[in-house]
Amino acid sequence: MMNHNVYIFIFVAGIVSTIIRVLPMTLFRKPIENQFIRSFLYYVPYVTLAVMTFPAILSATQSVISGWIALAIGLVTSYKGLSMFKVAVICCVAVYICELVII
Repeated sequence: MMNHNVYIFIFVAGIVSTIIRVLPMTLFRKPIENQFIRSFLYYVPYVTLAVMTFPAILSATQSVISGWIALAIGLVTSYKGLSMFKVAVICCVAVYICELVII
């Protein structure tokens, strides 16, 4: 039998999630004209994605060294303008080679 606290937690999570989505629509009726706030809101999804994936890059491999090497290679290859698919393949190959050499 489930504990009744679980229902309370789900209810509170639903209320908080609803408030986060509804509150901006009720407070800001006019378009945001401040350039700083607009640019801040533009980059929020990218920063959130980076914060979630960065720890996974380093901990998904068997050794942290191969994760760091793949991260460095990924940064360099993406800076050079390669497509995301090519960067992912190159990083996977780099991790594979590093894992063979390290272990």
